[in-house]
Amino acid sequence: MPRNTAKTRKTTAARVDVYEEVTNQIVALLEAGTRPWSPRWASGAASLPLRHEGTAYRGINILLLWSAAMAHGYTNPHWMTYRQAHELGGQVRKGEKGNLVVHAGTFTPKDGETGEPITDSEGEETSRAYLKRYVVFNVEQIDGLDMSKFPAPLVEIKNRDERDPELDAAFTRYPVPYREGGNSAYYHPVADSIAMPAFGDFVSGNAFYATLAHEAIHSTGHTSRLNRETLYEYGKSKEIRAAEELIAEIGAAMLCAQLGMEPTEREDHASYLASWLTALRNDKRAIFRAATAAQAGSELILSHMAAPRMSRAA
Repeated sequence: MPRNTAKTRKTTAARVDVYEEVTNQIVALLEAGTRPWSPRWASGAASLPLRHEGTAYRGINILLLWSAAMAHGYTNPHWMTYRQAHELGGQVRKGEKGNLVVHAGTFTPKDGETGEPITDSEGEETSRAYLKRYVVFNVEQIDGLDMSKFPAPLVEIKNRDERDPELDAAFTRYPVPYREGGNSAYYHPVADSIAMPAFGDFVSGNAFYATLAHEAIHSTGHTSRLNRETLYEYGKSKEIRAAEELIAEIGAAMLCAQLGMEPTEREDHASYLASWLTALRNDKRAIFRAATAAQAGSELILSHMAAPRMSRAA
């Protein structure tokens, strides 16, 4: 039994190290003035990052690979491990540096003497979560691949000085009404509705729709939907507000990526930066929770928006 306990401690320590590594990377980006959830179409990074077989990455991995694409100027969203590249006939170029991603899962520990699964007091098998790091490369770092299998998305630059009928229709299908004409953008949990300034009050049409996406993510936390604690306790403290705003920023970016538009940073969120940094430094799992909640929120909205332009994450 002591051997099993020691193994558990070792596994837990390794898991914490991965959380810390990822969090430190995000903190470094924020300190340098880069929000990893704000990719730009100009960099080719605003679509969701994809695995070698075409499925989309999820949660924290989206932020890690968006930030890598922005830092290195990659325009192709496809990523793969060194072994996957080799199996596909490619070769990572000498000197290329890989990019961190993580895989989360669970395992059932076994008794070191009997080899049987360890159970709890009620006889149920216990399971423990783990987080494993691994390294991937963008296809632009690899020679010899059949690039017809890894097409870069065509960046469609739309003139959004005017309304976009497709986006209007998509947001209308989401069952939280919004009205235009107010002085500020916000979600009202009691009324379960979104208030928006007039379309013409925004610097661009893209800014209007990105702001609407942000408020829609807030609405997913309603008790009738995802029942998110940071939403219904929003007014209790600045720290809780900052946590909810972080979820809304990341979720809006994920939603924008799948609606074919560039996320827009909220200027009024600059005041939250210090709170975000403090939260991440004090809790190495905070950014993981935010990314997971953001993913859930964006997927809930997308489940109501069946529009041709969407490429839903798998």
